[in-house]
Order: sequence, then structure tokens, then C-alpha cells
Amino acid sequence: MPWWIWLVLALFMLGMIVAGLVYAGIHGLRALRDMSGVAEQVGERMSAMGEPGESTDFSEPPLFTQPLSVAQERYADTYATVLRRKAVKRERHAQAWSRWKRFNN
Repeated sequence: MPWWIWLVLALFMLGMIVAGLVYAGIHGLRALRDMSGVAEQVGERMSAMGEPGESTDFSEPPLFTQPLSVAQERYADTYATVLRRKAVKRERHAQAWSRWKRFNN
């Protein structure tokens, strides 16, 4: 190949490298600007987490610090609620099946 083709290829390669660096630089600066806004928001929220809140409710201590009987009572109440819901659902299904059984008669 003649020397001038190599020169054109080398210049094209250098041009593409420069264009790639410019492209990466522009997008990098845009990303830094976006990240500075995000970092500012994170900083504000982190500082707000250190301050005592107004909506904190300390009326009842955590469950693991209470006697085991409290947890047992809660579990029993919740399980009774679950059983009631299942019974209601079973009753609804039985009613639907009875309606469907009489539908074609």
C-alpha cells in the first residue's frame, strides 16, 4: 500500500480516539452533575436520619423484649383470625358450588 493510505488510516484512527475521548468526557461531566444532585439528596436524608423524628411512637416496646406469653397470645389471636377467614372462604365456596349444582336443573 502507498504511504498516504497509511497516513489517512492513522489520522482517522487518531480522530476516532479524540472523538471517543470527547464523547466520554462530555458524558462523564453530565454524570458527575447528576451524581452531585443525588449526593446532595442522600446527604440531606442521612442528616435527617440523625435527628429525632416527630412521628416516632414508643408506646410499646419491641416484641423480643416482652415476655414470651405476649407473643404466644398474639400468635393465637392471629391464628384464630386465619382459621375464621378460611372457614368463611370454605362457606362461600360451598354456597357457590350449591348454586352451580342447581343452575342446570
